[in-house]
Amino acid sequence: MKQICVVGVGYVGIVTSACFADLGNKVVALDVNEQRIRNLKEGVMPIYEPGLDELVKRNVKAGRLSFTTSYREALNGAEYAFIAVGTPSGVNGEADLQYVASAARSIAENMSAPLVIINKSTVPIGTGDWVADIVRGAQPKPIEFAVVSCPEFLREGAAIGDFMSPHRTVIGSLDKDAANKVAHLHLPLRAPIVITDLRTAEMIKYASNAFLATKISFMNEVADICEALGADVKEVAAGMGYDARIGRHFLDAGLGWGGSCFPKDVQALAYMAREKELDTPILDSTMNVNYERRKSAVQRTQQMLGGSLKGKTIGLLGLAFKPNTDDMRDAPSIDIASELVEAGANVRGYDPVAMEVARPLLPAVEFHEDPYAMAKGCDALIVVTEWNEFKHLDLEKLKGLLKSPVIFDGRNIYEPKLMKEMGFSYRSIGRGYNGK
Repeated sequence: MKQICVVGVGYVGIVTSACFADLGNKVVALDVNEQRIRNLKEGVMPIYEPGLDELVKRNVKAGRLSFTTSYREALNGAEYAFIAVGTPSGVNGEADLQYVASAARSIAENMSAPLVIINKSTVPIGTGDWVADIVRGAQPKPIEFAVVSCPEFLREGAAIGDFMSPHRTVIGSLDKDAANKVAHLHLPLRAPIVITDLRTAEMIKYASNAFLATKISFMNEVADICEALGADVKEVAAGMGYDARIGRHFLDAGLGWGGSCFPKDVQALAYMAREKELDTPILDSTMNVNYERRKSAVQRTQQMLGGSLKGKTIGLLGLAFKPNTDDMRDAPSIDIASELVEAGANVRGYDPVAMEVARPLLPAVEFHEDPYAMAKGCDALIVVTEWNEFKHLDLEKLKGLLKSPVIFDGRNIYEPKLMKEMGFSYRSIGRGYNGK
């Protein structure tokens, strides 16, 4: 059993804490947000993530997982300290490192024994060196420590499975002993371990996310070409995906990416390049294509309604940026709702789990507790999030509730031919025949 401190109980921190505890370690999760820690002690999770509630409660009951706001308590006896705090985008797209700096200083001021400090947060290249300087300068007295980069590769909605069965573990450090200690901590996961230097490990995370974001934007551009030329992007993606050099993942055309990682990581990588006077035409295009998808969804819905949205009531099926999460960070629904309101439409919304998070972000949206109540009297629906619940709606019932049977499917969850046979005015993305 290893003793671990995890600083930050947001998305990455709480999943990391619960999973390491479930592997048999003693974990103390720390956050300076007192209400968040009180909630966790009462069994209230800070996020929605399938399986997390059960995992946390099981390990708290077993005495392997606890929560505190005290650095001194969290670091007492700890051999490892993970920094898993937020690194949001700054004004110019740069990563805001104020929370990383605060965590590093607090660790330095409260550590009482040798410690391996591990950056789990996604941080700009060079942050590991910077954290080491902060810790060294803030220590009341010199205590041995090492800084390691071990970036997370967790997908929201599948984070526990991703942690427990990772494709790889990336570890970066200038201290071989520290890198080996962190590698040993991850051995129970039985995944390939890549050991490299600090800056390369930091870059692997940014390059990975930027590539996946580019893959999605590329397919969205291909979808528009498919639609214009009469091809079906879903079949194109399936055919491409059999090629091992390409793979099937992240080839789904739709409304683009959002969330906490892709938007800020692509922006941050482009910002770092600009700081070194480098051009990033691919990254810039990746971002531009992505955000145009949101405007396009509104424009296409407007076309389906005869050219005007003024006075129309539009329902949004799904609000979270992806299914199986309540994360609204950079969710397409935010921009789509804003565009609709600006065009004079009345906007309704429904999401299985994200509505409480969405309410303050979408003040002009009228929320409903089920999709049928939301659909009643709507002039059109837009499928924004591909929740499984929406794939199995009673479409005949839905059609009867709508003022006009218009659906713009931003996630291609329905079959165009079936929808047209049922009498819907239906449009999806990149499916050129559209049921003809």
